[in-house]
Order: sequence, then C-alpha cells, then structure tokens
Amino acid sequence: MSSKVAVTIGGRDFTLVVTDEAGYVQKVANYVDQKVGEIIEQSKVSLTDAALLAALNLADEYFKANETAENLRRQLREYLEEASRTKMELSDLKRQLARLQNGK
Repeated sequence: MSSKVAVTIGGRDFTLVVTDEAGYVQKVANYVDQKVGEIIEQSKVSLTDAALLAALNLADEYFKANETAENLRRQLREYLEEASRTKMELSDLKRQLARLQNGK
C-alpha cells in the first residue's frame, strides 16, 4: 500500500508517494539533503548543480558498495568450498583411521 511522505531536500519541499515506511523514506531524504548541502557549502554551486553532483557521488557509493558486496560473496563462496573440501578430507581420514584400527 502506498502513502505520502513529505521531505525537504536542498531547502525544497517534496511530497513523495511511496510503498516503504515513512521513517525509512525520511532517512533516505535526509541523507540526500545532507549530501546536497555539503556540496553547496564546499563548492558554492547552484542547487541544481549540487543535486547532480550529489547524484554522481551517491551513484559512486552505490557501485563501490555493490563491488564490495560481490567481493564478500565471492570470498564467502571460496570459504564454503574450502570448508567442504576440508570436511571431505576429514571424512576420508576418519575412514582410513577406522580401517587401520580394524586391521590391527
């Protein structure tokens, strides 16, 4: 179900129709507003330019976070494969030990 959430970004008010919780949407809007504000402070650019630069920065954060997540998934797969190989090796060693103990 959708609802309306009022947010302020760059001093401008917006009413958004969303399906997410209002608190989450407000948190996202506050983050964008902070990023736009930082750019305006540092660069003394227009609101439009600040919004575009903020969008570029946020896209950069997004792509880097995705890359980091993919690297972590790959690393996790490698650890799981290594654990599986180790488990099989342990099972083989247990069978060999049992054969040796039964052969005595």
